[in-house]
Amino acid sequence: MAGQGVIGPVLPLYARDFGVSTTVVGLTLTVFALARLILNVPAGLIADRFGRRILLVGGPILTSIGMFGSGFANNISSLLMWRFVAGAGSAFYMSGALIYLIDIAPAHRRARYVATNQWALSVGVALGPGVGGLVAERWGLAAPFHVVGVIGVASAIYAAFRLPETLRSSTESEQRTRSASEVKRIIYGGPFLAIAFVTGTIFMTRAGTRATLVPLHADGVLAWGPGEIGLVFTITGVMTLFTLWPATWATENLGWGPVIVFSGVAAALGTFIIASSGTPLWFVVGNLILTLGTGTAGPAPAAFVANLFPERLRGLGIGLYRSAGDVGFVLGPPALGWLSETASMPTAFRTAGCLVAAAGIWFFVSTSRNNDAPTSKAI
Repeated sequence: MAGQGVIGPVLPLYARDFGVSTTVVGLTLTVFALARLILNVPAGLIADRFGRRILLVGGPILTSIGMFGSGFANNISSLLMWRFVAGAGSAFYMSGALIYLIDIAPAHRRARYVATNQWALSVGVALGPGVGGLVAERWGLAAPFHVVGVIGVASAIYAAFRLPETLRSSTESEQRTRSASEVKRIIYGGPFLAIAFVTGTIFMTRAGTRATLVPLHADGVLAWGPGEIGLVFTITGVMTLFTLWPATWATENLGWGPVIVFSGVAAALGTFIIASSGTPLWFVVGNLILTLGTGTAGPAPAAFVANLFPERLRGLGIGLYRSAGDVGFVLGPPALGWLSETASMPTAFRTAGCLVAAAGIWFFVSTSRNNDAPTSKAI
């Protein structure tokens, strides 16, 4: 994730240098997420059938190939193709990592283990943007992609030597019990649909708002370059480290609902402040509040999903959960980019804020009325 953070403040500017519109800039994130959307469920099925290590080693290698290709792209079509390859690698290693953590977590501590994973991701996100901005200013906008390629190779080597397999062997009869009716009952149930909406809007906010609109707003309104944008991303990334553990405590002691509704409302407030910001102070304040919201959501949704699916369907369940998020990742950047062009950028920010707030409130209302939904205090 340090590698993903490295290109965060650079990618929109890198894509815009090909002379494309804001909508097409958003597509550089969309194709990345589209690959994950297509491959999340197959990745989960691979994890259930062949183990977690194949994802944890193969994923970073694929990502590395995609990042090197992106850095050498000479037109927007080539960039979009290599971003798709990088997204395929992300689908493998992110799904594998989350399943792996849930495998080794005690049932009553899953939120804490997921938070530990989110903390590790946030360390990478916090370290990456500052490095990416400095590398881009010194060696050009393509250089951060090559840095990420090297990081991907190193991650694959580490996983190959340090991570033992956690998949427990199962009999063929156990595999046959994975009935379509059981899967449909879970995914069409109120709790999963509610958490899927929350996850989709959180990912939409991260990809469409923070990763696409925020750099363009900073560039267009504040005349900031990649160095200043990267610094703000680093500050908010560090802030995420300090929101995860309070969010974990709240999830374990107060329940899923209050944590997730707070997350949605705070993220919405942050986007509204950014939309109205014309000075660096309010721009930074809005980003801090937005990060408070998206960071608070970190451990709760994944831990909630882990308790909806039985162990033999764990890989599939995580794949479906991640796909719900990637629907927001796919639709958010081009949709908000298009809205910023046809209406205005503040309108795009506020639309995203309304959606993420509505998702949090719906989850709170629907799960509080549904006695079948798991509660964090009763795991």
